[in-house]
Amino acid sequence: MMNFSNQTVLITGSSRGLGAAMAKAFAQQGALVIINYRSNEVAANQVAADCEALGGQAWPIQADVQDGAAVQAMVQDIISETGRIDVLVNNAFAPYRFNPDQRLRFQDLSWEQCEQQLNGSVKSTWMVSQAVIPHMQRASQGSIIHISSDLSEEAIVPYADYATAKAALQGLTRQMATDLGPYGIRVNTVAPGLVWPTDSSRTTRASIRDQIIENTPLGRIATPADITGPVLFLASEHSAFMTGQNLFVNGGLVMR
Repeated sequence: MMNFSNQTVLITGSSRGLGAAMAKAFAQQGALVIINYRSNEVAANQVAADCEALGGQAWPIQADVQDGAAVQAMVQDIISETGRIDVLVNNAFAPYRFNPDQRLRFQDLSWEQCEQQLNGSVKSTWMVSQAVIPHMQRASQGSIIHISSDLSEEAIVPYADYATAKAALQGLTRQMATDLGPYGIRVNTVAPGLVWPTDSSRTTRASIRDQIIENTPLGRIATPADITGPVLFLASEHSAFMTGQNLFVNGGLVMR
């Protein structure tokens, strides 16, 4: 058990999928979870209700995390109401479908398509982190966790735009960890393999999932629950001497 009572946890893009699973996992451990969403208010409210049913507190807040002014307003609202942000999980990314039958090869991708993924993952992480860090600095503590992908290390199925954006997050993790360590702020990355079912993986055909399973030492596909444990670990005091790390959570499919 990990106790996040009296802690405020901000998770971007948490109205559905992996973000929603992480919100509920933190709530179950007593956290006040800030459920950031861009447009789906109904889904965000349902996640908040689920969090409260699990014993935590939850607060849905709408903000486009690629919009600097919206991010600053969101963070100021959180600080005004709670006085703190202990954990930031940068989970938001531009919509994507892991469909190998419809993916564009590198030679067919435009820079604008890649830029969309960079903005969704890296720009949003940059904006939200810079808004949150001053408050963590004043507290002399904090944990920031980026959600990347094992595709950034190995082209299991090549998705050049998505994987490039996620690889950039891993580089950013090391730079941030070095700059922020003296303030007691830790920065780490979790890199899942294919997580199923989520909105992004619903169109991944069964034969591809079977191929991944066949090549995975632990012999199955990840569920959202498989990812929440490592995220909670990196947010907790159990990982107090870890920063600048990238944890692959994919059953051994990619080992580093």
